Amino acid sequence: MARRARASRDRNTAPAGAPASPFIRRSLPFFDVLDEEKLVRLEAQVDWIFEEVGIAFRDDPEALRIWREAGARIDGDTIRADAQWIRSLCAKAPRQFTQLARNPARSVTIGGNNQVFAPIYGAPFVRDLEGGRRYGDMAAFEKLVKLTYMHPNLHHGGFVICEPCDVPVSKRHFDMLLAHMTLSDKPHLGAITEMSRAQDSVDMAEIVFGKDVMDENCVIMGNVNTNSPLLVDKVVTEAIRTYCARGQGIIVVPFILTGAMGPVSTAASVAQAMAEAMMCCAFTQIVRPGAPFVLGNFLSSMSLKSGAPTFGMPEPVVSNYAIGQLARRAGLPLRCGGSLTASKIEDAQAAYESADSMHSTMLAGANYVLHSAGWLEGGLCTGFEKLIMDADRLGSYQKVLSQGLDTSDEAFARDAYGEVEPGGHFLGSAHTMRNYQTAFYEPKLSDSENVESWEEGGCKDMRQRAYERWNRMLEQYEAPPMDEAVKEELAAYVARRKEEIPDAWY
Repeated sequence: MARRARASRDRNTAPAGAPASPFIRRSLPFFDVLDEEKLVRLEAQVDWIFEEVGIAFRDDPEALRIWREAGARIDGDTIRADAQWIRSLCAKAPRQFTQLARNPARSVTIGGNNQVFAPIYGAPFVRDLEGGRRYGDMAAFEKLVKLTYMHPNLHHGGFVICEPCDVPVSKRHFDMLLAHMTLSDKPHLGAITEMSRAQDSVDMAEIVFGKDVMDENCVIMGNVNTNSPLLVDKVVTEAIRTYCARGQGIIVVPFILTGAMGPVSTAASVAQAMAEAMMCCAFTQIVRPGAPFVLGNFLSSMSLKSGAPTFGMPEPVVSNYAIGQLARRAGLPLRCGGSLTASKIEDAQAAYESADSMHSTMLAGANYVLHSAGWLEGGLCTGFEKLIMDADRLGSYQKVLSQGLDTSDEAFARDAYGEVEPGGHFLGSAHTMRNYQTAFYEPKLSDSENVESWEEGGCKDMRQRAYERWNRMLEQYEAPPMDEAVKEELAAYVARRKEEIPDAWY
């Protein structure tokens, strides 16, 4: 009890060295592009997959046992089920839920009209202007955790901001979790690649929050991909059984390159993604009714000449809008999109593709967005400059989504018209003086000054400005306070578990 009390005081301590980073409470209406007829046809296709095609649940006999006892039809390892039953199970998942952060000011609500931005996930390489492209390591990982913590437009830490390839695969999840839990006080995800690693994530979260808090709240989530097409492997089901059985959250994301892991037509791939994710949602609710679930969709087009994925293209943009409408009709929080690009550096291609991808993500109403910042090279590389550039633009989306158009009496500025003569200007008016600090969003990295000022400043492009900014941010970094007893217990857990596990580099 004493330790939990200390942890509770820690969670109510204001963070040091990092600005507030409130998640988005959306006021802008969703951009719904599909009419009722198209939505009904898509849902009929989803139901057809449930009932006639089925989804394979492979390499996890316990998952098949759970399905069998619940009453599903099983042929080998393929699950077929009445569509209304699957939808009724999905209805047990919460439409929105809160993931607690170590500091309550950082907690996020996922679902409903809320949107939460998190950085890139899973890249084995990193890149910056000084070091170039290289394998990720623990030093880079810790810097990226700190930058995510420091940036006000990133609300959630994600997990694998880059792969720390200098640490054995069997043990690196400990170091990544410890970094998220001690270097930041934002919410984050846990490991999923093997069942024991998922369990370690849950156990370490319980050390931070205490059993009583964890029994009643979501404090950690896992993010898993189905093995499209139409296959759910044991990584997914074991993660669900670990996280959801403990009342924690799970994000399930079909990863579909249309033409490869799904049909070349966008409508068919969208329906397939819904079917795969909803079947997994139904499984979570059999494991534990009410467990938090986020329906994911990562649908990308591809070059049918080379097989390379393409991003920011019209087909995945439309899929974001469609999946948004379908997820809301299913009553499930949504994860999709991000600042995606196939470009290798922060060039015009990266800007165009990331902007188109992220803009549709925003309007579609994705509640939780991994890859909001830092994505390069089709997800193979985390760019330090890209992280800061993308996050800078997220602030403009945040203002659009949360504020929209203000039509209050103050916004109409009637007193200013009485003060300013025809042909005059409003620069010195009382209305301007009252509002000049908040009237416009000011991006940190854009240079809007005249060319002479730009030349005097060294003719720096945005990549250079981003490089300088993230280095300044690291210089200003201060670790958020944490109860020493909790920190010691985490360190002891990690040391003990590392002793029990042999190094493995697979």
